[in-house]
Amino acid sequence: MARPVGNTRLKAARVAAGYPSQQALADALGIGVRQVRRWESDNPPSPHPEVGQALTRILGQDLAALGFTPPAGEAPGHGRRTVLAATAAAVGLAAVPTQALAVQPASVAADYGAVTRSHRRLYWSVAPATLHPAAVSHATLGCALLPETVGQSRQRVAAALAETYLLAGRIEFFDLRDADRAQQTLLRALQAAGEADNPLLGAAVLAHTAFIPGWAGDRDAAVERMVAARTYARRGPASAELLAWLDAVEAECETRCGHTRTALHLIRHAEDLLAQGSEHESPEWLDWFNAVRLAAFKGNTQLKAGHLPQARVTLLEVLDALDPAEEKQSSVVLGDLAAVEAAAGNPEAACKYAVRALDQLERTWYATGMDRVREVRRALAPHQHERCVRELDDRLYGWATTVSALAR
Repeated sequence: MARPVGNTRLKAARVAAGYPSQQALADALGIGVRQVRRWESDNPPSPHPEVGQALTRILGQDLAALGFTPPAGEAPGHGRRTVLAATAAAVGLAAVPTQALAVQPASVAADYGAVTRSHRRLYWSVAPATLHPAAVSHATLGCALLPETVGQSRQRVAAALAETYLLAGRIEFFDLRDADRAQQTLLRALQAAGEADNPLLGAAVLAHTAFIPGWAGDRDAAVERMVAARTYARRGPASAELLAWLDAVEAECETRCGHTRTALHLIRHAEDLLAQGSEHESPEWLDWFNAVRLAAFKGNTQLKAGHLPQARVTLLEVLDALDPAEEKQSSVVLGDLAAVEAAAGNPEAACKYAVRALDQLERTWYATGMDRVREVRRALAPHQHERCVRELDDRLYGWATTVSALAR
């Protein structure tokens, strides 16, 4: 008999909104924790109207999306069709009465997942502004398919949908620099992972949500989300690679919040995990991390810590080891190398690396890479009258680069 999992929609929305425990949500609403426990049970009672309004306000979802039954008189099954059906309605997909839904064949899960995997591979070469609408449209399709699937097919569609939302959220945050939109997309990814009962996907989504406050300098919020991510990973089984990536994410957040010593400790722990190996295989979707990527995290942290010789060595080794297809990461590493040279008082070398990064960005746009170049240019302000810096400005503010940056 399947193990009851409770109201996963409400649990996912609670964690994503920053309430790691039932008690935290109860305190925010001014109610007893027992009431929250009842809401997160397999058969949650509907909240009283006033409390329900407060709940939807702080979690950013309507009651149907949070897993509650519809009010009396509403069409049977409407409120329980899943949060994903509610998402479909939110993006303009026409609602279909539950009794009219056909059950899709089992093959639909494999077909839907195949497109998800293709989008995952395309991320590394297709322009984000081109891929993002396709990923969002694919998510809309998944929202429509999920209510029409049952059993394992439903679980597989939900997992592929979670991965699709995760991809869209990654593009929004790392490529398009729209943190608010990414937050909402990642919430949908977490809820879809809950529908799939896939804790490792949940861990990946939660770790991505930690980037948002981490990059904004909100260490407490980032750490809290990482605690949640590690909790989900323990429900795994998680591979050493996934656990090492969680260390790397937390290390980047700590670095951006000024805690480089803590970050370097986390990176050393991640290196140990990868060296030890694991009996568990990494999920197929974990294609954004490996030992070379970890070294890139390390080089950036060494840079921010002021360990310039070590950072230079680390980043040069990363640049040499990167696969030629990893064009986005190349622009970031080149930007960090430029920053090392700028900090070391070598403006000419800094400009050479920055120009190479711009060459890469013209081939494959990546907002994170451009951010690195702009940081270097600001660091070169004391040398702005030197020829190499003026030549960098000619490239940085050329027609193609400027228009591309503004368009994104």
